[in-house]
Amino acid sequence: MSLDTLSIRNAQGERIDSTYHPGAAGAPLVVIGHGVTGNKDRPLVVALAEGLAAAGVSALRFSFAGNGGSEGDFRDATITKEVGDLGAVLDAAEAAGAGPIVYAGHSMGGGVGVARAAAPDPRIAALISLAGMVETKKFAETEFGEVTPGEGFMWDDEDCPLSAAFMDDLRSIGSLEDRGAQISVPWLLVHGTEDDVVLIDDTHAIYERAAGPKQKLVLDGADHVFSDPGQMAAMVEGAVDWVRGLGLGA
Repeated sequence: MSLDTLSIRNAQGERIDSTYHPGAAGAPLVVIGHGVTGNKDRPLVVALAEGLAAAGVSALRFSFAGNGGSEGDFRDATITKEVGDLGAVLDAAEAAGAGPIVYAGHSMGGGVGVARAAAPDPRIAALISLAGMVETKKFAETEFGEVTPGEGFMWDDEDCPLSAAFMDDLRSIGSLEDRGAQISVPWLLVHGTEDDVVLIDDTHAIYERAAGPKQKLVLDGADHVFSDPGQMAAMVEGAVDWVRGLGLGA
């Protein structure tokens, strides 16, 4: 099995859809996870993967179970379950002979990365949080507190039903801030000042707790998904330069 023909299944037996972007021989692999209601084909995820590959760094973008082309039920997609999904992706990448692995997660996918790296998972050599979710309970209450689980939808999107499992998981976790102190690998945190979904305060707070080498990239005027082309390019450039500066792999 090679990275471009990965067969990934999580602990529930659900197939995880992925796309590989090859870099130079011996390059590190950046595994990219998306946020809530997203998938591996979200513009910011594709832009990051393509930017990394163009710079000679391999990338693997994937959809968590229940999202995009992956198997599973969207209503079961919680941070806790997605931590397991990420583990399955890392298992498959390792078995396929991947070089040093960097995990980059956007929004809730960023929270997944913090939870997985803090465990710790020794396969994660470095971590990138893109508008990473930290205050999970606050997010649940602010964004969906007035929606009835099992009846309503996330942001009125009928493809994204709000489940009790999702809300209960976010409330149970409460906050990931304390786990920042358990992150000892190099860590890049990227956030836009105009993010009104996950506030930049989340990044500021957990950054202070990080135990290892850390860098914060604040993008003035950027929203949650870096929708402005210039802000998107700045996010990609910042992440690519940081990964290349780590000196991982060949």
